[in-house]
Amino acid sequence: MRGLLTLGATLVLAAPDLCLAQAVAVSAGEAVASEAGAKIWVGRYEEFEEYLRTAPIDRIEKVGEGVTNPDRAFFAPGGLAACALVKILPPKRYQGFWESYKSEIAAYELDRLLGLDMVPVTVERRIKGDRSSVQLWVNDCRLLREAGSAVPARPREWGRQACRRLIFDALSANIDRNAGNILIDGDWNLILIDHSRAFIQNEMPGLDEIIQADRQIFAALKALDEQSLNEHVKPWLFGKGSVKDLLERRDKIVSRLEKLIRDRGELSVFPFDVG
Repeated sequence: MRGLLTLGATLVLAAPDLCLAQAVAVSAGEAVASEAGAKIWVGRYEEFEEYLRTAPIDRIEKVGEGVTNPDRAFFAPGGLAACALVKILPPKRYQGFWESYKSEIAAYELDRLLGLDMVPVTVERRIKGDRSSVQLWVNDCRLLREAGSAVPARPREWGRQACRRLIFDALSANIDRNAGNILIDGDWNLILIDHSRAFIQNEMPGLDEIIQADRQIFAALKALDEQSLNEHVKPWLFGKGSVKDLLERRDKIVSRLEKLIRDRGELSVFPFDVG
């Protein structure tokens, strides 16, 4: 079983029990990482959504990396945001994988329902005449793979976020998570990007790796319902992806955590709520 950590210059997939070890090792008085950090959209979702949909675009350039060949749209100076990541990906197979710009929006909407604030604001907009996803470009961040020898200053909070990431990727059937699509800011807040391959196949990557959580995401998982998912997520699903499959994945995650609680106790499963 594996969990997400960084050690040295590479992404290390190590036993998630280390999340618990980190939490126990840190004193109860540990400061919590900034709620926002580089996440300037937190608490201003509708404002940023409207801006990304309607703000005049000065120019569009190729990002220059990424297998989906995304663009970067620059807005007129002085606005709410400087630029955004654009993906023009009509639902189909690309290099052997089903992908869609719609999955980027579905990931943001699911993140909002769960209250995670890990996926930047993402909306649909026509770019160059094509429907596309437009995602807020988050500044003052670096890719996790670029962290080098740096280590999280707040291990408890890092462990909590790493466990949330595992849950989110299993729930969204994201088969493409790697150190090149995870951002970290100066406070080691996790920011998740690149979900074009999510939701499409009913897979659950990392389900066996989920052994810890926090009570907030556990409650949010259980609160997910068909009505809210139909309203916010279903419009962006395609192919084999469905709300029914998403809820089935949710049930498997909740059942797994409930069994772990019975077998190991709440303190073992919810170590981040202590202290």
